[in-house]
Amino acid sequence: MLMKSIAAGLAGTALLATVAFAQNPTTTTDKSAPAASATTTSASGEWRASKMAGVKVYNEANENIGSINDLLMDKSGAVKIAVIGVGGFLGMGEHLVAVPYEKLKFVNEAVAYTGTGANPANPNAKPAATTTTGAATGTDKTATTTSSSSSKWYPDHAVFNATKDQLKSMPEFKYSE
Repeated sequence: MLMKSIAAGLAGTALLATVAFAQNPTTTTDKSAPAASATTTSASGEWRASKMAGVKVYNEANENIGSINDLLMDKSGAVKIAVIGVGGFLGMGEHLVAVPYEKLKFVNEAVAYTGTGANPANPNAKPAATTTTGAATGTDKTATTTSSSSSKWYPDHAVFNATKDQLKSMPEFKYSE
C-alpha cells in the first residue's frame, strides 16, 4: 500500500512538471527594462505603532506607573486613546485603563534614575552623564541618565500625570465585542 502511494505521488509530480515545461514564455516587443525608481521614502523621526505596545509609562516623579497595551484610533486614523496596563505580574491581574492620547507626553531620552547602585530600568547600562533634572514637582534632583538611540522607531517612555494608585482607581477599560 505504501509503495502504491509513493508511486502515485511521483506520477502526479511528473505530470505537473511536464505541464509547467510545456508552457511557452510570453514574449514582449518592448526590450527595455522598466526604469527602476531611484527614490525611497524615509520616515525619519516617526514611530511604528507596532512598537508602541509595551512602552513604559512614568509619572512626573519618574515612578513607573504602567505600560502601553494598545492604541485606539478613530476612523480617520488619528490616535485618540492609549490603553495603559497598571499593576499585575506578567499580564496577570493587570488593570487596563483608557487615557486620552494627547495627555501622554513621549520622551526619547532614558528615564532619569535618582538612586544608588544599578538602574532598575536598565541594570546593564553604564552611566552616560550626571545631570540635574527638574521634575514637575519643582525639586531639582541629581540623576544619572543613559543614552538612547533615536533610531529605535519608538519613544523611550511616556509620561502621564498620575500615580499608580490613581490609575488603578480609574474605571477598568474593557474591549466591547
